[in-house]
Order: sequence, then C-alpha cells, then structure tokens
Amino acid sequence: MANDTDLLNKEEVVLDQGDHERFSHYVKKDRIIESAVMGSAVVALCGKVWVPSRDPEKFPVCPDCKKVFEKLKKG
Repeated sequence: MANDTDLLNKEEVVLDQGDHERFSHYVKKDRIIESAVMGSAVVALCGKVWVPSRDPEKFPVCPDCKKVFEKLKKG
C-alpha cells in the first residue's frame, strides 16, 4: 500500500506555441544534451519553452535570443 511519501511529484511543462518553428534559439548546452537524451523541454534565452526536434542550422537565429545573448556577453 502506497502512502503520500511514496508518490513522485511530476513537473508540468507548458510548451509555447509561438515562433519556435521559425527560428533557432539559444539554450544552455547542458540542457540541449539532456533534452536529446530524455526528451525534455528546454527554455531559450528569450523564454520560449519547447522540445527541440529540428536542425537549428536550417533556421535564422531568434532576434530576442540574440539580444539577450549580446547583453550577457557584455556583462
């Protein structure tokens, strides 16, 4: 008989329906590897949440991710 402490908590991830299909996004490298292995969602610098499944080389870089990345490089 299972009790409350035997249950695992599952995090619910809400995937964005936005422009992630039109752009490639900047994501932390370790998150990309984890997503490839586990199939988990990633969060881009611009805030988009999705499960990567396409070749990012075929798309232009997200302008919002690029702005955030440039700010991070300066700081």
